[in-house]
Amino acid sequence: MYIADLHIHSRYSMATSKDCTPEQLDLWARRKGIGILGTGDFTHPAWREELKEKLIPAEEGLYVLKAEYRLEGENTSDTLIPRFVVSGEISSIYKKNGRTRKVHSLLLLPGLETAEKLSGKLETVGNIRSDGRPILGLDCHGLLEMMLETDPRAVYIPAHIWTPHFSLFGACSGFDSIEECFEDLTPHIHTLETGLSSDPSMIWGISALDRFQLISSSDAHSPAKLGREASLLNMELSFDGLSRALTTGRGLMGTIEFFPEEGKYHHDGHRKCGICFSPAEAEQHSGKCPVCGGNLTMGVSHRIMQLSDREEGFVLPQGKPFESLVPLPEVIAACLGYSAASKKVQNQYFELLRGLGSEFEILREVPPEDIRRISDPLIAEGVSRLRQGKVKRIPGYDGEYGIIKLFDPDEV
Repeated sequence: MYIADLHIHSRYSMATSKDCTPEQLDLWARRKGIGILGTGDFTHPAWREELKEKLIPAEEGLYVLKAEYRLEGENTSDTLIPRFVVSGEISSIYKKNGRTRKVHSLLLLPGLETAEKLSGKLETVGNIRSDGRPILGLDCHGLLEMMLETDPRAVYIPAHIWTPHFSLFGACSGFDSIEECFEDLTPHIHTLETGLSSDPSMIWGISALDRFQLISSSDAHSPAKLGREASLLNMELSFDGLSRALTTGRGLMGTIEFFPEEGKYHHDGHRKCGICFSPAEAEQHSGKCPVCGGNLTMGVSHRIMQLSDREEGFVLPQGKPFESLVPLPEVIAACLGYSAASKKVQNQYFELLRGLGSEFEILREVPPEDIRRISDPLIAEGVSRLRQGKVKRIPGYDGEYGIIKLFDPDEV
């Protein structure tokens, strides 16, 4: 079984950490327990050159970091060697059917040679050198067509499909159906990325999406954020094996999700005025902010409700299982009463990795009594509650992350 995080970014994307290098991505993948990692940003020429320099081919279509670049540390797995698959996100902004559309797409390619060829074609459309996630005036149909012409084995995945401003189904600039976006090329779309503000159970309410495989990824802008969402794969270790699992579901075992309320677009709201509404509350106010009178940003839960044709709580018989988790530093922070970035929390985080294994092993598998033996008993209790879903959820809205609480203040 491999944990895969296919949608990430390099340091060449806007608002990303300078630590998003192949060395640091490999290091943090080992800390997290991630076996397959997207490279991100294949369109950026400098990043491609760095990947060519620092990666070597492993299995067909997959790469590993060269040994001389591997960062050794006491907080990493000795046996896990993460595989890289060439990936990148592209932002398409264009007009269709009388509206401006803003859609982000995740592309997975069978190798750096394909990345070179496709990037050459994309450079004739727009600027791919200023940002690792380029903004192009190329519609999604044209992007998919160009990708298939370059290499029909490549995989096109609409990214974080519900994000209000930049996604396939986004309330502000998206479409109401996949067919409206991709037209005759719709049969080439097999897989959708859920995004942080939704999980598969929410999407199961829309029968038109039953045929699509659902994956999750972190969309990480720093190495420490890898794996905040991920996919579980039981597959032959190769690009074709990965493609088969993602497009047919054979080998896609499920996903690791945020609690969707923690995503920053779960509910409707207006961040400037501090207004957060459920879909029903937003409709009572006709989608307007009661403080300033401006439009509320429609959240993911409301947008999904608009398109749903099934009763809430419907379970898709063939739907893949999923787990809702919180990153381990956030669990530790909730238990110790400090911020996740504090030195106390970071020290405890690395102490747990040293003693018990990768972050995903600790969150998903390590017995609570083992956690209790080397750390604060509250952390063991926090992990137990997390596994059971015994959390308090305060929804995010309009770009503001939600909060998942494991303890009441008086308990801590």
